[in-house]
Amino acid sequence: MLQISNTVSLGEWEIELSAIRAQGAGGQNVNKVSSAVHLRFDIPHSSLPAFYKERLLKLNDQRISKDGVLIIKAQSHRTQERNKEDALQRLKELILSAVVVQKKRRPTKATYGSQRRRMDKKTQRGQTKQLRGKVSH
Repeated sequence: MLQISNTVSLGEWEIELSAIRAQGAGGQNVNKVSSAVHLRFDIPHSSLPAFYKERLLKLNDQRISKDGVLIIKAQSHRTQERNKEDALQRLKELILSAVVVQKKRRPTKATYGSQRRRMDKKTQRGQTKQLRGKVSH
């Protein structure tokens, strides 16, 4: 069971883990040992609350297929067990990040003082350029 929050948890039957061979350069065991882990999580058919599912499916993430299946590949560690833990942790972080509601941005205007300072600096820069132009022959 993967505990997402105090009220939300996922059963082991919802997460499909399969061992695969890791990619990239390796040592003597690279072609023999399946240390990488593929995690498959079917978002629409999960026991997550509707709000969680909706937010996850709206994500613009290349790991989520058109069918709503999330695939996470973990291969950064040497052992299959550590890669499994890493994949589950990444799934948990993705779900938690999807449900965080971003604060709505309120457009603001520059203060009168900041506008004034900006215009004064521009005026000064223009005057120094003018002076440089007059000195050269």
